[in-house]
Amino acid sequence: MAFMRYRALPQGELTVEEFRAWLAQFDADRDGRISREELQAALRSLNVWFAWWKARGGVRAADADRDGAVSVAGEEEVARLFAFAQRRLNVKITQFGSSYY
Repeated sequence: MAFMRYRALPQGELTVEEFRAWLAQFDADRDGRISREELQAALRSLNVWFAWWKARGGVRAADADRDGAVSVAGEEEVARLFAFAQRRLNVKITQFGSSYY
């Protein structure tokens, strides 16, 4: 059994690029989309309680086209995931452009 070692989420305020880079390391199949299971792994790395529940809510909140995953390359879904992370996970993300509100 192999154990993956992930980079921790930087403390304090994050830029959008830092958040994307941190999240991208959990994209197991490298398709540019974060599934519920991949988001759950990301939340577990932060020792978040009820990671499966919060991952489900995060994908529901961010998945604009309802394909079951969040496209990290797409601006709309990423903006929604950022908003979810700020509201529900107390992550502070800075350097939002006007398109992220």
